[in-house]
Amino acid sequence: MATTNKLFKLKIERPRNIKNDILSGLTVALALVPEAVAFSFVAKVDPAIGLYAAFMMGLITAILGGRPGMISGATGAVAVIFAPLMIELAQPGILPEGITKEGYLFSAVILMGILQMIFGLLKLGKFIRLVPHPVMLGFVNGLAVIIFKSQFEMFHIGHGEHAHLLPMMDLCIMGGMIALTMGISFFLPKLTKAVPATLIAIITVTVISLLLEKLGIHEPRNVLDFVQDMDPTKETIAAGLPTFGVPQISFNWETLKMIMPYSALAAAVGLIESLMTLTLVDEITETRGRGNKECIGQGLANFVNGFFGGMGGCAMIGQSMINIRGGGRGRLSGIAAALFLLAILLIAAPLVEIIPLAALVGVMFMVVIGTFEWSSFRVLPSVPKMDAFIIILVSVITVLQDLAIAVLVGIIVSALAFAWEHGKKIQANIKTDNHGTKVYHLESALFFGSAQSFKDLFDPSSDPKDVVIDFKNARVYDHSGIEAINNITERYADHGKFLHLLNLSKECETLLKKADNIVELSVIKNLEWHLAVDELG
Repeated sequence: MATTNKLFKLKIERPRNIKNDILSGLTVALALVPEAVAFSFVAKVDPAIGLYAAFMMGLITAILGGRPGMISGATGAVAVIFAPLMIELAQPGILPEGITKEGYLFSAVILMGILQMIFGLLKLGKFIRLVPHPVMLGFVNGLAVIIFKSQFEMFHIGHGEHAHLLPMMDLCIMGGMIALTMGISFFLPKLTKAVPATLIAIITVTVISLLLEKLGIHEPRNVLDFVQDMDPTKETIAAGLPTFGVPQISFNWETLKMIMPYSALAAAVGLIESLMTLTLVDEITETRGRGNKECIGQGLANFVNGFFGGMGGCAMIGQSMINIRGGGRGRLSGIAAALFLLAILLIAAPLVEIIPLAALVGVMFMVVIGTFEWSSFRVLPSVPKMDAFIIILVSVITVLQDLAIAVLVGIIVSALAFAWEHGKKIQANIKTDNHGTKVYHLESALFFGSAQSFKDLFDPSSDPKDVVIDFKNARVYDHSGIEAINNITERYADHGKFLHLLNLSKECETLLKKADNIVELSVIKNLEWHLAVDELG
């Protein structure tokens, strides 16, 4: 997925330097606040828990992760997984006296981190290479739609069932400020690249909104309004430093059984989203991240989260795109974003609280435009129908269900499609030599998908006494292939005829030796020598 194929090339080409990293990190920190708050309420926890998670995930993965420039924090994918656990624990009589549901959440996050670190230590991150290109296209397109849809709640007052759309005048003014934010973000880099365009856009729109409010023309909705929609008791987003503490839970088998399913699912979803984001950032920046190191970094960050009161998380594609577009390329950009976020929590909350939601929505809309693979509209008619179907399927499942499920479904469908296409036909060049031996020169892979087609090649009733299958240009890949060979061996034996295998690769011989208790075959090394021995016999 080359960035040059996009209909709109919105990526800002910038060399890695300290200034770009720091300024881009500031922009990311400003955009992290409302998302962290929103995801906290999705997970049914206090906003401070989401903000702590954003800080710790961002800082630790920026230092120890495998992809410089990628941003991690509290995410909706992980929040959705832990929400049912928090709802279950809120039921009367579930928790022992004196134990809070947050203790179970933090324990689940610690276990999630341990599982992710094990995944990385076993070097399983390389399996991200198995993700086909159509799945990647569907992933980024679906993700762009999710980011776009997530901004709609910014146009409402209130939360949940009590939310209602802004008045028409307020909607028009908010739309104008969104358009201004997008315009500055798009056109300013054409004039100067000295500062991140998104940061200038946020500052400009904030100043304009304050002037409109002072003149009594318009009362813009800002970050604090959004927080108070979620929780009317919150007067500020400010918070203190996260503190260390061992989760207070009942350490027994029942507790482990309760939290393990949530931890395992969150670990899987977090790693899939992180590794997919890593791959996307790799292609945009034309550099190479380290998947296994990122798995360990994500795991360690979640492990620490559990002991310092965070809800955990993973890589954030939206924030990563903001960072990359803002010129953030090095680890310093992620570190700066985390430290700026901490500074916001401790001392600068009043400044961030006045930022209008229109500015943040405009930034995210630019992320949507830059993330969506517009070239997929052009390539859909020209790619194989199955690839086009997979692109659409993954996009739809990503929007309707879950990112991880969409990727897994895409991989499975791609694998089945590959097996079907390569199993429908099996090629063999069939000859009968001067000795009357029939030789099948096989030229296809023998595996579960092609086993039946392989068996259909042979005619034991009319073939001569000796039949040879030449595997010089073919391979046996699995137990289904072995069973297919065994099946035709028995069919030839029933007719008093013999089947011989020629030119087996070392891998095939090893596979057959492991199955020697199932299959008894005649394996020959040289056809001419074998025929000479038969004549002497």
